[in-house]
Amino acid sequence: MSFSADVKEELAKVESTARHCQIAELAAIAVYAGAVRADSGRLAEHFQPDNPHVADRWRALLEKLFPAGDDEKKILQTIKYKKGDTTVDALIIKSHCCRRAFLRGAFLSIGSMSNPEKGYHLEFVCSDTGQAAQLVEILLAYEIKARIVARKKYQVVYIKESEEISMLLNVIGAHVSLMKLENLRILKDMRNTINRKVNCEAANITKTVNAATKQIEDIQYIKEHYGFDNLAGNLRQIAELRLEYPDATLKELGQLLTPNVGKSGVNHRLRKLSELAGQLRGD
Repeated sequence: MSFSADVKEELAKVESTARHCQIAELAAIAVYAGAVRADSGRLAEHFQPDNPHVADRWRALLEKLFPAGDDEKKILQTIKYKKGDTTVDALIIKSHCCRRAFLRGAFLSIGSMSNPEKGYHLEFVCSDTGQAAQLVEILLAYEIKARIVARKKYQVVYIKESEEISMLLNVIGAHVSLMKLENLRILKDMRNTINRKVNCEAANITKTVNAATKQIEDIQYIKEHYGFDNLAGNLRQIAELRLEYPDATLKELGQLLTPNVGKSGVNHRLRKLSELAGQLRGD
């Protein structure tokens, strides 16, 4: 099962005890999932959404709110639905707790989320600009910034920042999914950090090896075309050590000198040898 399906399965089991929050969630499913037909203003005769958890949640909420039975007129009055509506009445979602329930119902109805192991992307596929604008406004109430993009005949509200996706999962009550997402984020960050360090170390090793190879080539050229006897004592000493210890670091070479010399001193002498080799080559 996909991560998105796991989130919806968890949301379908969230306990909502406050009647006003149940109404907000029911209203969201009514208009976003099509439990109420906008063209007729009536309940859909055969409400069969793609995700079975949506239908299960719809029925569960109806049983809680209308234990005496599904009176269509009473249901529509309760969620303040009017024919042609594609958004939820503002009075239904005026409080923070009801907005949370509304967002839960909206995600169940038209939301989806990519596998966090592959990337961060959460979206709501809305039927029109009104729905999209309402979602963006409600998300902003929780400091979650979403964007809208047209996709064929739909308006898609999407979030791509992992932190804001985490915030949304927390707001709608998907706490188990939130923990899974956070664990995946930590693992991904750790892998990225390790990869950066490995790449950095590899680059440093390559740089050091290339520098040592160039130094040895220069010293060999000086030996063959100039001779070590013509070198100043400190340059001859470092030249001989570099040939004897081709894999040694600058620090290690400096410790082999008598008296010891620091990395900058060793580097200075090797640079002098490189300049001499360049002059002999006519560079």
